[in-house]
Amino acid sequence: MATTSDIEKAAGVLRAGGLVAFPTETVYGLGANAEDAAAVARVFQVKGRPPSHPLIVHIGGAQQLGDWVGDVPATARLLAECFWPGPLTLVLRRGRRVSLEATGGLETVAVRVPAHPVALALLSAFGGGVAAPSANRFGSVSPTTADHVRGELGDAVGFVLDGGPCEVGVESTIVDATGEIPSVLRPGGVTREDLEAVLSCPVAVHSTSRVRVPGQHPSHYAPRARVVLVEPEKVVAEAELAQELGHQVGVFLPPSLADAPVKAHAVVSVPSSMAAYARGLYGFLRDLDQQGCDLIVASLPVEEGLGLAIANRLRRAAGPRPS
Repeated sequence: MATTSDIEKAAGVLRAGGLVAFPTETVYGLGANAEDAAAVARVFQVKGRPPSHPLIVHIGGAQQLGDWVGDVPATARLLAECFWPGPLTLVLRRGRRVSLEATGGLETVAVRVPAHPVALALLSAFGGGVAAPSANRFGSVSPTTADHVRGELGDAVGFVLDGGPCEVGVESTIVDATGEIPSVLRPGGVTREDLEAVLSCPVAVHSTSRVRVPGQHPSHYAPRARVVLVEPEKVVAEAELAQELGHQVGVFLPPSLADAPVKAHAVVSVPSSMAAYARGLYGFLRDLDQQGCDLIVASLPVEEGLGLAIANRLRRAAGPRPS
């Protein structure tokens, strides 16, 4: 686990224009000084991320929000008070401190306060905003341990802070708070139901939007193996057919089929708890890759609570790969 000395070293790397991988409650981030355009550009280079895809600026507390955005509507302030620190990202008008490199050239900026003691200690020691996407190659499975980061990015990262496994396991919920009525641009660790309870109104979830945000690429969160989504009752038959056709098949066995026998290369029994499923999702995908699977058969959970975020990640993982 990261020590005070580690955190000070990492803050020094950020001040010098370097990159730091750090834990949050969602996934590990690849961070740079949000005010240093060259450092931010290095994040895009290391990830292989298109420069038009904006990053999230991580700050140390809701009281700092006004330093990084152009204005703070009442609704955004309410959401920050209720969910920060936590897995909620707010999209607002960009303040002057944020480089256009970090926003993908947009006049909006995505901002959040992470709920992880190591991340908060880093932000406090650094004293500024840290622009960070997930600490992995663009489009691949997000990292939820420090070892995932080291294995994928290696020496391209100036310093890796180890904060243990991530508690939430899927990325933050992104909410467009620029208008009168907030909407979800990416489901995540704060559920739609949580938002509706605070706002006392329905909250729409958009698969596409006028505002570019992380995670909207057709293929994202994807393992090396191809992911195929079928109805829960068809998982076993689809997996066994693919195995017979010569694939090395990994199966996400839904809770309704927990005791069903299945002939496949590797089997993951999906937890019945959506919180446990979200926490383990990216680890399951990575494990099946490591076991040599070339095809993963899965079904979508019920799309409520954290199930909505899990379904979103699985759909993106099954999306069309770049040719």
